[in-house]
Amino acid sequence: MKHQKIGHAMTSEVVSVTQETPFKEIAKLLTTHRISGLPVIDDDEKVLGVISQTDLVLRQADRAELAALGASRLPPMLPGARKSAARASATTAGELMTSPAITVRAEESIAFGARTMAKEGVERLPVVDEEDRLVGIVTRRDLLQVFLRPDEDIHDEVVDEVLIRSLWLAPNTVKVTVDDGVVTLAGVLERSSEVPIAARMTSQVDGVVSVVNQLTHRLDDSHLRPEMPPMPIGGSQGWLRHL
Repeated sequence: MKHQKIGHAMTSEVVSVTQETPFKEIAKLLTTHRISGLPVIDDDEKVLGVISQTDLVLRQADRAELAALGASRLPPMLPGARKSAARASATTAGELMTSPAITVRAEESIAFGARTMAKEGVERLPVVDEEDRLVGIVTRRDLLQVFLRPDEDIHDEVVDEVLIRSLWLAPNTVKVTVDDGVVTLAGVLERSSEVPIAARMTSQVDGVVSVVNQLTHRLDDSHLRPEMPPMPIGGSQGWLRHL
């Protein structure tokens, strides 16, 4: 199946900063462009890290806490205290950014991008080329666009890619209906092993929200197992000698 690529969903015109960009300029860029984060790049446009509104807010919160408590009252040897003190004194993107950045490639699937965001707990991913240079950025909102795919397109792909090309079924073998991304499969397949395969492959089609599996089967082949070739007399070594 042909999954939609990150390159189709990403924003190519990326607002970025360098390590030397000052705090106030970062805040201005985030506000002006109405974005919640941006990548930090070097002179070769390679991504060094990512900075977000949260980083700026935490920096201001740490400064306020230090001012209220006094730096001398914080335990200097605790990692949390050292991190807060460093963040409170940060004045540039390089000092504030989260590094290394989690990145993806334009040719990777939207599903891969969504899994990466969920695993890493991030809201945006810089998109890089084969030389790790910045070419775009993709956000959670961008990835959700796949679920705006028309039901008719989803229906046609399930029939063509799953039923005909993958399972070699006649188009009228399975009735496929799609309602707001929910796909219902109904019909009778030849073998029971084909039923979960059809449902699983359908669920992997871009834009599918869920699958209602109403498929049945004629033959129960769940008890069948692939037959292993008999071992020649003398064991494996005797068999190898005949090669």
